[in-house]
Amino acid sequence: MVLVTTGNDLLEGMVKTAARVGMAEGQIVGPQAYDPSMPGDLFILDGFVPSEEKLPKADTMLIRPNLAELSDRYPTRSFAQRKQVPPEQTNAESYYYLKQMAAKTPMVVVLTDGEEIRGWIEWYDKGCLKVNREQGPNLLIPKASIKYMFKQSEAGGPPDPNGNR
Repeated sequence: MVLVTTGNDLLEGMVKTAARVGMAEGQIVGPQAYDPSMPGDLFILDGFVPSEEKLPKADTMLIRPNLAELSDRYPTRSFAQRKQVPPEQTNAESYYYLKQMAAKTPMVVVLTDGEEIRGWIEWYDKGCLKVNREQGPNLLIPKASIKYMFKQSEAGGPPDPNGNR
């Protein structure tokens, strides 16, 4: 085994270990000391690619080209060519709230503890909903305490006799 390298510690350690345990006879040389007539069944050319006429006459060759040269020759996609990341917010939540607010749609808000609040959404912000109710005081409900909500007309009961309220 012949390793031609400019100082790859990992490959050098591999060749030294293979030689130490008797799996192969190993030789490590720099590119300046490389000779294609060197004896060896396996040549590992690390960051060194000789011309075609100077390639070794061996059963097996592993060639790891210099990665800096490859990056110049084959540039990767630039930042401008990357796929755009989808937006963090789709505004679907805002659209839904605005639609229900404009129509004063009767809603059922189910809290995390199972309590149901019936009313219509007067306003909302990032963290809260204000729900107006016909019976009882208006409520400011933190969104974190809402399990889910639905239109009162979808509850399966009789429709609200007061129309949208």
